[in-house]
Amino acid sequence: MSREVISKSEISEDSVDNNLRPRNFDEYVGQSKVKANMKVFIEAAKQRKEALDHVLLYGPPGLGKTTLAGIIAREMSVGLRVTSGPAIEKQGDLVALLTNLESHDVLFIDEIHRMPRIVEEILYPAMEDGVVDIIIGQGPSARSVRLDIAPFTLVGATTKAGLLSDPLRDRFGIICRLEMYDEKELTDIIMRSAKILNLSIDIGGAREIAVRSRCTPRIANRLLKRVRDFAQINNKGIIEKNITDDALEKLGINSSGLDEIDNQILISIFKYFKGGPVGLETLAATIGEDNETIEDVYEPYLLQCGFINRTSRGRVITEVATNYLVENKLV
Repeated sequence: MSREVISKSEISEDSVDNNLRPRNFDEYVGQSKVKANMKVFIEAAKQRKEALDHVLLYGPPGLGKTTLAGIIAREMSVGLRVTSGPAIEKQGDLVALLTNLESHDVLFIDEIHRMPRIVEEILYPAMEDGVVDIIIGQGPSARSVRLDIAPFTLVGATTKAGLLSDPLRDRFGIICRLEMYDEKELTDIIMRSAKILNLSIDIGGAREIAVRSRCTPRIANRLLKRVRDFAQINNKGIIEKNITDDALEKLGINSSGLDEIDNQILISIFKYFKGGPVGLETLAATIGEDNETIEDVYEPYLLQCGFINRTSRGRVITEVATNYLVENKLV
């Protein structure tokens, strides 16, 4: 019987309602290579009656890493325990999690790169040898005690795989990179979510939301809910292309999927830095945004669209971005 346990200290970054999350691989749209490989790994582990090898999921935020961890636990018919790197502040916190796992359970750590290094060291023997070392007592009388833990699967998720330490990254037997979604995949996700939410939506409306969703399912579902509100008030709850266009324009999201901050980034580089290069900190100070917000939230899509490039000297805008700014009369 499957068990799902959510740590009280966990605050999920995923704003999508849980009932919109796919519960198995058949419902999970996109990431075809990752799904195909995971099905093989899971089936092989089940046939051997072993815990699945440790899994690292990385890629931009909102692509379904948390959802995939839940699917892995369900497909393995084991319990799922969820926490995040920043929530594990002390070694004792992690030891408590590990010693309470049952055989073959999945421990999901979101933003695992933000876990303190001193805490991370507890994971090394746990992942390799199924033991944890704890110190009992203080001073000269302190002694180390080694505790056996049940075989388990660690699923780590990160938006910055490069920030993981080499010893931790090397202990993951399965490493999967999640890719950005295309328009068709996002349209399928929106149509599925609309069905779950009992919304009336036509294919034109779904495609328009998909185009402006920055290649990200989380954003697609968020925009669907906001368009639903406009449709409910202005169009008897029916989501059509024209109502979608109007709603998204009022939300400040243009036909390219760019919002006000995206435009500020491009305008600043073009206008104040003559197209670049410009450093991240300087750019962040110019538009009044946090460095990490620009790097994690806005840059991935601008890079995907070919609007900016990263160089050793900083960010530069491309000819495509310049044409976009001119055509939309933003400069």
